[in-house]
Amino acid sequence: MISILLWGLTGFVIVMTIVPLLRVSHGFVRSADFPRQQVLLLLLVLIPLAIWLQPEGALWMIAALVLCGLNQGFYIGRYLPIWHTQSTRPAVHEAIEPGHTISLIAANVKKSNRDYDRLIQLVRTHEPDIVTALETDADWIEGLSPLADRYPHVMSQPYDNGYGMAIFSKYALEEAAFRNLVVDEVPSLRARITLPSGQAFRLYVTHPEPPVPYQSTEGRDAELGAIGIEVSDDPLPAIVTGDMNDVAWSITTKRFQNVSGLLDPRVGRGFYNTFSARMPLMRWPLDHLFHDARFRLIDMKRLPDINSDHYPMYFKLLLTPQEAAESRPEDATSEELNEVEEMVDRERRSDREAIGSNWEDED
Repeated sequence: MISILLWGLTGFVIVMTIVPLLRVSHGFVRSADFPRQQVLLLLLVLIPLAIWLQPEGALWMIAALVLCGLNQGFYIGRYLPIWHTQSTRPAVHEAIEPGHTISLIAANVKKSNRDYDRLIQLVRTHEPDIVTALETDADWIEGLSPLADRYPHVMSQPYDNGYGMAIFSKYALEEAAFRNLVVDEVPSLRARITLPSGQAFRLYVTHPEPPVPYQSTEGRDAELGAIGIEVSDDPLPAIVTGDMNDVAWSITTKRFQNVSGLLDPRVGRGFYNTFSARMPLMRWPLDHLFHDARFRLIDMKRLPDINSDHYPMYFKLLLTPQEAAESRPEDATSEELNEVEEMVDRERRSDREAIGSNWEDED
């Protein structure tokens, strides 16, 4: 009986290790990208059990488990502090002056959550320059209206489908527009922001569709890829932030980084898991910020619970004239660029409702 159970669990981790390696844009495959931390923890339990209990075929079992552990560790190990980082800290000669920095809170508020004051108090505690609130409907826009006294520049696109956005900024949102890049009623924001120092950067806020086991993920993958191409073609340094409904180590996010050239401040610093705030054993890093190499990382932290299913994230960056990075993403291949362009074209020609538009508001 123990042997059957151990082989069953071994089979499960083998499947969960192989499936994410497939370059298939489907929810059943891409959802398997998420639980690499949990699978690795399971492996760390199974390997000593197999060595101790010596079930039938123990040698093959142990070999398979070790190989799976090495694979899982390869993907998530670079988010541990033992790895070299991508984002750099400010150098000694790069003064951290207020007019040169940008701070931001990224929050998925959960549409059915009506605890507006928790986010408002969090914002007033940390005083970021920009607040991005996702899943905002008309009630959320009204509930966050007290922020207008400190954030005179507001862009909002309320939706009842879980894809609404609101951006509150101390600085003018220039050339700002919400665009439906690939799917109707799934907006993303693109804006130019000029700091008091005179330096400008491009801000992208995105919240693509989540992966579901019964549907393609091309909507999500195409949106991230389309933003990546825009970033690579734009001379301004960029920040891309939002609930990307993807984990940092997935094929999709790796392709986004390769195409955009942006850095991930999590690399070499920690996972900063933001979802799910309600299930401690099932958490992944879904709320991201990627930035140009002209930015330096001053601070990054996960913020307290706001009664959403996501924890907010806080980032503070210094914008400099020079690029610097401890390591960089790989250059995008022609195959990756072609994949993105073809996915964007297919999704733009499709006539479908956004994934999750008909989901229940309440748990």
